[in-house]
Amino acid sequence: MKLEFIGADHEVTGSCHYLEVGATKLFVDCGMKQGQNLYENVESPVSYSEIDFVLLTHAHIDHAGMLPYIYARGFRGRVIATEATADLCDIMLRDSAHIQEMEAEWKNRKARRAGKEETTALYEMKDALGVIKLIEACPYGAQMELNEDIKVRFTDAGHLLGSASIEVWAKEGDVEKKLVFSGDIGNKNKPLICDPTYIEDADYVIMECTYGDRYHKKRTNYAADLAKIIQQTLDRGGNVVIPAFAVGRTQELLYFIRQIKADGLVTGHDGFEVYVDSPLAVEATQVFKENMQECFDEETKALVRQGINPIGFPGLKLSITSEESKNINFDMTPKVIISAAGMCDAGRIRHHLKHNLWRKECSVVFAGYQAEGTLGRSLLEGAREVKIFGESIDVVAHIELIDGISGHADRDGLLAWIGAFKNKPSHVFMVHGQDTVCDYFAEGLRKDMDLEASAPFSGSIFDLAENAWIREAAGIPVVKTTIAKKKATSVYMRLLSAGERLLRVIHHNEGGANKDLAKFTDQIMSLCDKWDR
Repeated sequence: MKLEFIGADHEVTGSCHYLEVGATKLFVDCGMKQGQNLYENVESPVSYSEIDFVLLTHAHIDHAGMLPYIYARGFRGRVIATEATADLCDIMLRDSAHIQEMEAEWKNRKARRAGKEETTALYEMKDALGVIKLIEACPYGAQMELNEDIKVRFTDAGHLLGSASIEVWAKEGDVEKKLVFSGDIGNKNKPLICDPTYIEDADYVIMECTYGDRYHKKRTNYAADLAKIIQQTLDRGGNVVIPAFAVGRTQELLYFIRQIKADGLVTGHDGFEVYVDSPLAVEATQVFKENMQECFDEETKALVRQGINPIGFPGLKLSITSEESKNINFDMTPKVIISAAGMCDAGRIRHHLKHNLWRKECSVVFAGYQAEGTLGRSLLEGAREVKIFGESIDVVAHIELIDGISGHADRDGLLAWIGAFKNKPSHVFMVHGQDTVCDYFAEGLRKDMDLEASAPFSGSIFDLAENAWIREAAGIPVVKTTIAKKKATSVYMRLLSAGERLLRVIHHNEGGANKDLAKFTDQIMSLCDKWDR
């Protein structure tokens, strides 16, 4: 019975943990690394075709974005998530695959013109569609028995629609242990969704600490703060450009803008238009509506009972096609533009920044976390010039930050969450935080709460039965690799994964009809004859 740390260790993105209980092998989350990272992630200790389950805490790409990747390399197990997470993954993974394909095509057009090596997409749409079919929904609060080794329960984490902390009961022989994977712990008093639900007991806790070293601004009136920025920008004749995650943050912003319009907080610009320029955000907004009974908080449900759409209002425009997106910046009427991606590292937001960053009358408003190495982080840190699509753009627009409108709990919220455990866990592992933050928060738990806490690096392995480390890995600094080498390694690893999957298929067919096995053998031999050169 062991736990291995794969991703989001001393880093904020790429969340992934490997759990082995008896013959059962599973991942908790399978996220994509985003932005600049300090450390390398180790590879899975087993081939992806051997993974029986993936448990998803929520649908954000840094927790679910590599599911199509492992599917392309042999994974055919079950993906277990809440109902809302399953619905969101259906659209988010398709969107991610589309971005991967478009980015690869754009880079390859440039490479062909320059006579350089072409690259391949991280994964394709067929991989996203394949893994989506493997997702199974489990409602909040229901204990699901996956097999004789593992039982799980999803508890509302208050971070995103459908987000969950996952309780895992693991049994190996006569040893039983309970693990709790926090997922991303939500900020209290957020619009639309419920506050985090606390859990009271666990043997081991794997806990995020994104904001473990800071406190959110207290008693902030987000609607009033946003209204002030909109008022000033529209008065100047500029656009308000808001990079926002298509799922979660966009819907929260619509909630605040509905309130701004209803309360008349912006004057002199009656009926100002708000563009949501993201097909993903439009689809996600529909998912929010469909899951309101299970996931919305009481305040939002009260609005619905009054016949009020909590995320709709006059002047809301939904941009779906590329042509509609382009036309937004051709219309010089001052407006609000909400577009993904939230960290400005992909998607349509980069086009809007290209058209508005150099205009002093415009504002760019950040209302979410910006990872190191992203364009969003550079703008927040005062960059005066940035490159977008290879073009240098002067940063003259007003750069604004609405502090505290975060999907993550701050230090107080994290301490309240871990402090709710009535039975002291044997060990608390800090993950999903920046390098120094993980160590800082772990030290605080040791000193202030008398908890056994540590911040493992990727590759560390813990024996859950013995409550002892098998291996405490050191952080492996990221080393730049040439595109050609990355491509060669990626393609070969996919081939190797296919071979491992073929071997598993052969084992599964043991005892089959001789006629079928003979046919299967001939097919394999024919393939080998073709490539054995």
